[in-house]
Amino acid sequence: MLTKEQLQSYEHDGYLILPKFLNQDEVREIKSEATRICRGAYQIPGISKSDDDETDEQCLAKYLCIHMPHKVSPILEKYVRHPKIAEALSELISPNVKCMQSMLFIKPPSFPGQAYHQDERYIPTEDRSLTGVWMAIDEATIRNGCLWVIPGTHKDPLYSWGPHNNPEYDGADEAQDIPRSKEIPVEIPSGGALFFNGFLLHSSLKNRSSIYRRVLVNHYMSAESCLPWQGREDFRDVIIVSGTDPHSDKGYEDISRPHLRALRRDK
Repeated sequence: MLTKEQLQSYEHDGYLILPKFLNQDEVREIKSEATRICRGAYQIPGISKSDDDETDEQCLAKYLCIHMPHKVSPILEKYVRHPKIAEALSELISPNVKCMQSMLFIKPPSFPGQAYHQDERYIPTEDRSLTGVWMAIDEATIRNGCLWVIPGTHKDPLYSWGPHNNPEYDGADEAQDIPRSKEIPVEIPSGGALFFNGFLLHSSLKNRSSIYRRVLVNHYMSAESCLPWQGREDFRDVIIVSGTDPHSDKGYEDISRPHLRALRRDK
C-alpha cells in the first residue's frame, strides 16, 4: 500500500498523511453514526437520549470527544478493523497489529484544542510502536482546529510534563521545553488520514470556525509487545487487526467502557 518514499518519510518525520484514505460513502457513514451517538442511541454515561424536538446540530454541539465508542458501535468497530489501516500498519510497524483505543472527536465551534503532548505518555508501550490513525471526517483546517506537529520528535524520549494557562487548550497538562519553532499545521481533507508515532509531539487549537472538526482516532501497536496500561502488566482488552497475536494464550478481557472526555474550558 505504501511507497518506499512514504515509508522513508514516516521514519524521518514520525507522521504520514494519506489524503484520500476513506471514500465519501465511508465519511457519510461515520458522520451519521456520530450523530446517532450524540443523540443517545447507545448507553454512554453523560449522553442522554435526545428529545424529538432537538436538532442534530443541537445534539452534536454538546460534546468534545467520546472515548471507546467502538465498544458500543458496530460501525465504528468496523473502522477499527478497516483493511486499509491493517495494511498500512503492517508495513509501518509490524505484520501483527492490535488496537487498544478509539476516540470520536466532535469538536464543535468554540471548543478548545489540546496542548502539546505525546500519546505514549498516556498509553505506554514497550517497543515505541504506538501509532495513532487520525481520520478526518470533516475537512481539518487551521481555522477549525487541525493538528499541529513537531516533525522528528518521535525519536525523542518523553518530555517533562506540567500545567499551562493557554486558553486555546483544555485543562490537560502540556509537554515542557519543546522545540515549538519547528511546529507545522497538518491540514487534511475530509476522508484523509494521518498516521503518527506515539512519541510525536502534537497539539490542536480552539475551533475558531463555524464548521465541526469531526475525527475518528484509533490507537494501535505491535501485537508482539505487551501493553502495560491501566494498572495491568499486559492489557488484554485489544482487537487484533492484522496478522496474529503472539500472546493469544493469555486470552482477552472486556475492560474499557465508552465515556465522555471531561470538558474544561475555564483556563
